[in-house]
Amino acid sequence: MKLHKFKGIIFLLIMMLILGGGKMYFNNSIGPVNVDSTDLIMVQIPTGASTKQIAKILDTNNIINSDLTFRILSKLSKADGKMKAGNYNFEKSMAADEIIKILVNGDTVKDTVKVTIPEGFELKQIAKRLEDEGLVNKIRFIEIAESEDFDYKFLKHIPKEKNRLEGFLFPDTYEISKNATEKEIIKKMLNRFDDIFVDNYCKRAEELNMTVNDIVTLASIIEREAKVDKERPIVASVFYNRMNIKMPLQSCATVQYVLGKRKARLSTKDTEIDSPYNTYKHNGLPPKPIASPGKASIEAALYPSETDYLYFVVSKNGEHHFSKTYKEHLKAKNGIY
Repeated sequence: MKLHKFKGIIFLLIMMLILGGGKMYFNNSIGPVNVDSTDLIMVQIPTGASTKQIAKILDTNNIINSDLTFRILSKLSKADGKMKAGNYNFEKSMAADEIIKILVNGDTVKDTVKVTIPEGFELKQIAKRLEDEGLVNKIRFIEIAESEDFDYKFLKHIPKEKNRLEGFLFPDTYEISKNATEKEIIKKMLNRFDDIFVDNYCKRAEELNMTVNDIVTLASIIEREAKVDKERPIVASVFYNRMNIKMPLQSCATVQYVLGKRKARLSTKDTEIDSPYNTYKHNGLPPKPIASPGKASIEAALYPSETDYLYFVVSKNGEHHFSKTYKEHLKAKNGIY
């Protein structure tokens, strides 16, 4: 065999070994750091991090074998620029392609708290519930609700003043980030109200010659007075009937709002409190809502039943007896029915 042919074969063999070794190295370096490990390692990928920066973070935390091969694999799998920021839990037993998939999908650690705000909660109760969950400072939450700008059509004519967002922080179950600010949480709840109070509701309010604030105010009273969904439109009809004849609403819930506590039974002195929220002394609706109404109460305020009822009294099971006359009402109150 001629010498130059022999050298060519040797060179080819060396190149094959190099390529084969390179392929083996590449495959090994994109495999798990420790296939037997089950320990979780949390890493934070900052917003705007490049693939090179992400690879460096993972390498520093000993989650990948090589930042270079991770970057090559990212480019080959077309993941460049698609990996998302956030907190992640990784195991050393994960291969690089699995880690890339998690980053592209944005499967971050759920660093959130699930909070339920019940229907009928007042602003101060909402603030207390969120503070108890470690999400807000109650005083700061209320201050922001009263003084910050919130660009929503339904708040357009409501001035910055005490309890101005009362009734508009929609009661629901929320999943809230532990890092969310008070203002972000308020906006989340206002967004939910905006989702619920659809355009048809606004049109219906206009048909009733009511503002959105009027509807939410009435709905908040219905929410506090009625405990059974099927009765809400009937309770609404009583209040509309009273307003139509200039009769005071005489809602205990509005007086309780002034008192700042929910007494089981009001005294005569309570009903004489001088406040625009005292619907025993002042005709019509109070200036603003007294609590956050749910969807059922909002719809009851928009679509009341057609009745001749002017009175209702609650029974022991939480349901109401409705009456057309005061005489009938007294009988119901005394348990004759």
